Amino acid sequence: MAARDFYEVLGVKRDAGADEIKKAFRRLSRKHHPDTGGTEEKFKELNEAYQVLSAPEKRAQYDQYGRYFGGEGPPGAGGAPPGWPGGGYSPVDMGDLGDLFGNVFSGFGGGGARQSAARRGSDLTYELSLDFDEALAGVSTKVDVQRSERCATCKGGGAKPGTSATSCPACGGTGHIQTGGGMFAFSRPCPRCGGSGRVIESPCSACKGKGAVLRMKPVTVNVPAGVTDGGKLRFKGKGEPGAAGGPAGDLYVVTRIRKHPFYTRDGADVLMDLPVTLTEAALGTEITIPAPDGTKVKLKIAEGTQDGKLHRISGKGAPKLKGSGRGDLKVKARVTVPTDLDAEQKELLRRFESSRGEDVRAHIK
Repeated sequence: MAARDFYEVLGVKRDAGADEIKKAFRRLSRKHHPDTGGTEEKFKELNEAYQVLSAPEKRAQYDQYGRYFGGEGPPGAGGAPPGWPGGGYSPVDMGDLGDLFGNVFSGFGGGGARQSAARRGSDLTYELSLDFDEALAGVSTKVDVQRSERCATCKGGGAKPGTSATSCPACGGTGHIQTGGGMFAFSRPCPRCGGSGRVIESPCSACKGKGAVLRMKPVTVNVPAGVTDGGKLRFKGKGEPGAAGGPAGDLYVVTRIRKHPFYTRDGADVLMDLPVTLTEAALGTEITIPAPDGTKVKLKIAEGTQDGKLHRISGKGAPKLKGSGRGDLKVKARVTVPTDLDAEQKELLRRFESSRGEDVRAHIK
């Protein structure tokens, strides 16, 4: 089968600039890399095309003579030019293309560092219910978290007492299987041992060969003052233990705040609905109310206060999680309408309405 044209391989025109060629190679490499679902053959073809078209001298030779393999070189040359496929081939300089896949290229060409069997432990999540007052004041408490602990029977080895794990015969104990060769060699975790390099023929009956068992363990959680419902606190290293000496994961505590009889939260501000009688709203009054910090504050209700009127008391809300100080206490007046008037009270209201002589709905007629 005739070799494909390098420009066709990268999907660019023959007059494409260096940046256009690089962008095409980056895009196609992401798509066709073996570790992202592509094939080694296609990826090799892309690299061959890029190493030639990205180098001005090689590209000029290619434009003049075309592609040569197996000793077939330009007329009179007796072979492919140095650095060409089939000639004195040298691996393509990936340059800043190494960020295509993060560590994907670490196993490329056999030159990358082999991954360690050590692995970070998994993160855990725990929902902690708090009273409204506890959330405002902060609290230190112990929570029971289910996480893996080293198996006491096998001392964490995973093998039945009296036996031990053996080197994996599939990968020779390296934990990796290498496919391909030369520049296009790829290293993958061994499917037999899962990358650990060990196999357990007689697993521990207590942990089923895992080396760890689930246990409920108390963890001290310090909740700062001012946490909100749905807030997330991170406790580093309190999650699952790492494997083969890897670091432990983290514990994330999600705070759930129980409802308060009359307070609600809006960040650091605390909201409160205050019932006010018709008489208090009409004539005005002064009412003593409790603040979230446990103190008492006096609130002045002005004459003619309407339902929904908002009063702000500065610095009497919840502690601010970021920065210092507290939010505000926002009190909304809720004018209550009596529902159990007797005949005399109803007559007094009618006489009052008649004495006012106003039409409150004149503007909607």
